Amino acid sequence: MRSYVATTALLMTIVGCSGGGGGEAAGTATIRIDGSSTVFPITEAVAEEFQRAHRDVRVTVGISGTGGGFKKFTVGETDINDASRPIKPSEVAIAASNAIDYIELPVAYDGISVVVNPGNTFVHYLTVEELKLIWEPASSVASWRDVRASFPDRPISLYGPGTDSGTFDYFTEAINGESGASRADFTASEDDNVLVQGVAGDPNALAFFGYAYYAENTERLKVVAIDPGEGAVVPSQVTINNGTYRPLSRPVLIYINSAAAQRPEIQAFVRFYLENAPGLVSEVGYVSLPDRVYELALERFENQVTGSVFADAEPGAAMEELFKR
Repeated sequence: MRSYVATTALLMTIVGCSGGGGGEAAGTATIRIDGSSTVFPITEAVAEEFQRAHRDVRVTVGISGTGGGFKKFTVGETDINDASRPIKPSEVAIAASNAIDYIELPVAYDGISVVVNPGNTFVHYLTVEELKLIWEPASSVASWRDVRASFPDRPISLYGPGTDSGTFDYFTEAINGESGASRADFTASEDDNVLVQGVAGDPNALAFFGYAYYAENTERLKVVAIDPGEGAVVPSQVTINNGTYRPLSRPVLIYINSAAAQRPEIQAFVRFYLENAPGLVSEVGYVSLPDRVYELALERFENQVTGSVFADAEPGAAMEELFKR
């Protein structure tokens, strides 16, 4: 695996492709991307490969979190938003008020991974109910023994994505029943590498973040199996893909400003993204979508189909069925 996840810079500049639109120098076009730190390793990998064949496009990739990225995207400050959750109705409304249409495309599967320090010898699995006990807004959990009587009476240190993170939104909805509903006394960061470092250095730590950040740091972290009531399952390429890692498996997405999508450099980049995603997604530690889903995503982009397929979707709906609509 290439070490894309280890990159912690908030902004990466790459030179590649051809076409007009917004360049800082003559003959240079710019593609502005921001959003999810979960999706960042995929987009970074795509951008790096893209520039090998294309030489006059500047691509900037930020990691301000899904929500932070949408704040920029919905007012026209960026061309593409990386997102680890679907766009919210409130964000749809802001985009509409600014006359911004968007094209929603899936790029990978992720399984939010719950991790502890490798020195933790007593936690091998947690139930969904125990995760809720730990993370719910009214939680009084202060020690590991508060979680399970057989655990030692040691303080528990919590780490998690910031409130602008799509991973935070998805985890709190899946575990606590409401997006954004969480206790506030935890160490938060929009940069998942900061969370990795925190857990690696804290023997009492518990954290959650995207699977690729665990896969890149298996010697520094211990993953915890999750039991939704039918047996404990650890996140892996197999369990995320086949849906047995529940309820923390989810698709991750990119959103393209439909006006920006008329620019040749954006068209070239998005086509390159979807055509090369299967290999690059696996390389950075996530789970590739079925080939048919990438084909449907490319058709959606070529046909400039705007809006979100998730507005009325049932939880766990098959991606192929959603993007056939």
